[in-house]
Amino acid sequence: MATAGPHVLAIDQGTTGTTCMVIAADGRVAGRAYREITQYYPQPGWVEHDPVEILDRTLEAAGEAVTASGVVPVAIGITNQRETVVAWERSRPRNGPRAIVWQDRRTAARCLELAPHAAAVAATTGLTLDPYFSAAKMEWLLRTHGWTERARRGEVLAGTIDSWLIWHLTGGRVYATDPTNASRTSLYDIGTGTWSDAMCGLFGVPRETLPEVRRSSGDFGAADAALVGGATGQTIPITGVAGDQQAALFGHGCVTSGEGKNTYGTGAFLLLHTGQRRPASGGGLLTTIACDPRGGSAYALEAAIFVAGAAVQWLRDGLGIISQAAETEALARSVASTDGVVFVPALTGLGAPHWEPRARGAIVGLTRGTTRAHLARAALEAMAYSTNEVLATMNQQAGAGAAAQAGTAFERLRVDGGASQNDWLMQFQADVLGVPVERPAMVEATALGAAGLAGLAAGVWPDVETFVGRRSVTRFVPGPGRGAAQIGMREWSRAMGAVLQWARAGVAS
Repeated sequence: MATAGPHVLAIDQGTTGTTCMVIAADGRVAGRAYREITQYYPQPGWVEHDPVEILDRTLEAAGEAVTASGVVPVAIGITNQRETVVAWERSRPRNGPRAIVWQDRRTAARCLELAPHAAAVAATTGLTLDPYFSAAKMEWLLRTHGWTERARRGEVLAGTIDSWLIWHLTGGRVYATDPTNASRTSLYDIGTGTWSDAMCGLFGVPRETLPEVRRSSGDFGAADAALVGGATGQTIPITGVAGDQQAALFGHGCVTSGEGKNTYGTGAFLLLHTGQRRPASGGGLLTTIACDPRGGSAYALEAAIFVAGAAVQWLRDGLGIISQAAETEALARSVASTDGVVFVPALTGLGAPHWEPRARGAIVGLTRGTTRAHLARAALEAMAYSTNEVLATMNQQAGAGAAAQAGTAFERLRVDGGASQNDWLMQFQADVLGVPVERPAMVEATALGAAGLAGLAAGVWPDVETFVGRRSVTRFVPGPGRGAAQIGMREWSRAMGAVLQWARAGVAS
């Protein structure tokens, strides 16, 4: 039986699938559904999705969640995998090419060509020049399909996943995105809050092909309720949109300067809210747009680690040494250490703080005695070590002073994402960092943030404090394993240095 009061439908369209939840005003989940999507790897370094499959699976999951809840939501919030790009014709939106996923590296050579403009890109967009971001992907799609001139006439649209979903949910009436997603394209001026003509010109992406940028908590049109399990003839307003990491930041209630979180998903993403102060880019970190307490624009420092949970997926799908990700916790506990095995999972290049697209992954320290348990533990340890590496850089960049010298400017690290449910990993993370790690009872902070943004605009919650409420958390504090974890961190850093040297020497290019 659904709880009383208004409900919000949260659509969380991620890299491996779409989760939809109907969330009541008291924070309880009244309905939930999930649909996996297909991953395509047509060439080494290429990663693609079928945008029509994304749309269809999203609508299926939304319909199932709404049906399970037994209520019609008063609003829809959307959060999405960022930087992934879809291009489509207005007249035939379901007949376009596959989407280029954020992990895709096919535009690495193009980004190297544009290297002389790296400083201008950073000054305007807060981002480094890397194939991770959307602009070079958009350029590739438009040029490859001969669509650049048609895009200039507005006949072809090129946007991120949120704009693709909004377009279809509103029947093509609204083509829009929000500042958090726009800030990940390398085409958005984060100082003026507008698309940059200079960046559009640099990347060869006509401004006419881009969506309108609207406030994250606000009006994005209305969806046909029948598309998401409601009655024919009804509509449901879309009132919240944010990229997945900024949505998670909001879902944790991190809406003011100095608050931060880490999401352990396919990749790992650390964000530190800096309020209305735009922090300087550099040190391998990004400056991006986040949300303030009312869903308006603010700033954040971000570190993007390309591979986190994806390393465990690779152990499952690539090597076949585990059948499901949950096995890794028991495997890690079954051995006292990795027995010298160190894993640097640069499976799709390296993100923060190195930004080396030519890097390849490495596993070192193998012996005849190495087992799948050692490999599984090394994969989990790599997530914690890479988090520690970027947090140290973030502390320095944020000007944390004495706190940075102590190892972290955070008094605690708030966490979410699938891998955060692994208790062994969270304890090891606390040991590596030397500060408590806090995991909320509901780890789907991304979907929760989308619901919060939508619910604020729709009047479900009067403010973010009411929305966050009193959530229970599990706290992991540094323990006796801290000394060994620090030694392991030094060994992992040595291996990382070797991977970087190898890549930059051209061996891995």
